[in-house]
Amino acid sequence: MSTPEITLERVHDVLDDEGSAAHEYRVLVDRLWPRGIKKERLAHDDWDKDVAPSSELRKAFHGDGLGFEEFSHRYRHELDTSDAPQALLDRAGEADAQKIVLLFATKDTAHNHAQVLQEALKDLAG
Repeated sequence: MSTPEITLERVHDVLDDEGSAAHEYRVLVDRLWPRGIKKERLAHDDWDKDVAPSSELRKAFHGDGLGFEEFSHRYRHELDTSDAPQALLDRAGEADAQKIVLLFATKDTAHNHAQVLQEALKDLAG
């Protein structure tokens, strides 16, 4: 299997889409379901809470002033010591995905966990 393309999309930008394109695997990578969004409005193949940052880390980043660099370092450690990222890649492979779309809800598109996850998945996929 070839290495899939791994992209990011903000949930609010893809509401009411038709769904996954052929050979595309769309996965929500937030621990919590996005506030105010009905599940049927978000075209997704999977909701993977296991690849999201731990609740403690998420709270530290969003509420306790933890900087993005330190958050990224800690989150990458969580990912590197977990089987969840490989399990996500395996499910995408079973779906014959050539593209994995990581869906996230945060408004900050420049500094978020999905970026860190994207890099970790790219490293694993090789």
